[in-house]
Amino acid sequence: MRIAYIITRADAVGGASMHVLHLARAMRQRGHETAVFVGGYGAVTERLQAADIHVHPLRHLQRAIHPAKDAMAIRELTAALRSYRPHLVSTHTAKAGLVGRIAARQLRLPALYTPHGLTIGDRISRLAGPIFAAIERLASRWCEAIVCVCEQERQLALNHHIAPPHRLRVIHNGMPDVEPHLLANPAAQPPRICCVARMEAPKDYPTLLRALATLQDLEWDCHLVGDGPLQPSLQALASQLGIGARICFLGYLPDPSPVLAAGQLFVLSTRSEAFPRSILEAMRAGLPVVASQVGGVDEAVLANETGLLCPPGDHLALAVSIRKLLENAPLRQRFGHSGRHTYSERFRLETMVETTEALYREILYRTAAG
Repeated sequence: MRIAYIITRADAVGGASMHVLHLARAMRQRGHETAVFVGGYGAVTERLQAADIHVHPLRHLQRAIHPAKDAMAIRELTAALRSYRPHLVSTHTAKAGLVGRIAARQLRLPALYTPHGLTIGDRISRLAGPIFAAIERLASRWCEAIVCVCEQERQLALNHHIAPPHRLRVIHNGMPDVEPHLLANPAAQPPRICCVARMEAPKDYPTLLRALATLQDLEWDCHLVGDGPLQPSLQALASQLGIGARICFLGYLPDPSPVLAAGQLFVLSTRSEAFPRSILEAMRAGLPVVASQVGGVDEAVLANETGLLCPPGDHLALAVSIRKLLENAPLRQRFGHSGRHTYSERFRLETMVETTEALYREILYRTAAG
C-alpha cells in the first residue's frame, strides 16, 4: 500500500504533526510505502527527515486563508500526488484536509480526513463558525471517512451534521511507550509541576500562572515545555505574580519525556482541545493529571481516578485541584499508577496503528469493489 499523508504546517511541531510522523513511520515498518506532503520547510520537515520519512515540501500550502495561494496549493499538490501515485490519501488538520481532499477528488483517489479538532464549536468564532461548518459539510463528500481522535469530536460532527454516522470513525490518539527509566515517581518531594504545550492563546497559560500564584504557601516548582509567540508575555506575567523564580521556561524540546519523568504532577489549563497528546505523554510517564474539561480530555483523564478535571479559564478551581494533589503524595501516586495503566490498556501507538491500518484496508477494498 502506498500512502500519502498531507499536513499543513512545517514551522511548528505539534500533536498533529507528531501523529503523522508516528503513523507514517509505523506504516512503513509494516511494509507500506509512505510519504508526507507538508507546507514549507521547518521543524516538522526536520523531524520527519530525521525519522527517515520521505518528505515533499509544498511551497503554497499555508495555514492562513488566501484564495490565490490556496488555488496554487491545490494545483501543486495535485501534481505532486499524480507523480507519487498513492493508493490512499490521508489528510490532517483543516487546511490540508480541504486542499488534500480536493486534490484527491480531482485524481479520483480515496481519501481520509483527520481534523485533530474540527473548526466548529468552541474552536471558532460565532461569526465564522457557520461558514466553516458549511465548508466541512461540503468537503465531507470528498472523502471515504473522517477520523475523529475522540468520541467528543464525533459527537460534535454529528451535532453539526458534518457527515453521516457511518463516515465518522473514532480512533483515539496513541503514543509509543518509553523506557522504564523514564517513568516518574509522583510521590517524590518536593513536587514538581510540568506542562507541555505551545505558548499560544488556546493553551491558556495565564490561567495556570494565576492558579500557581495562589499556591505560594506550598513548596513546588514548575517546568514548562514549549515555545511560541506568547512566551515573553508569559514570563513577564510570572514575574508580576511573584512566581518568576519558581517557573522554568524550557522552550521547545523534541522529546519532553525526561522532563515528565522528573515531575510529580502534570497540568494542562487549556481552553480548546480535541484529544491532547501531551496528556497521554503524562499518563505514559505515570503522572497524575489536572486538566481543563474540554474536548475529549475526559476520555483520557478519568475524574478522581487518573486525575482531576476543572472548568476552563477558572484559575481558582484549577488552584484547588492542584493544591489537593500537591498536599497529598499518596493520591498523586495512586492517580499516576492508574494513568499509566489506562495508557497501557487504551492509548498505545500499536493500538492506534492497527485500527488505522484496518480502516485503510477497508476503504481500499470498498473502493475497489465499486
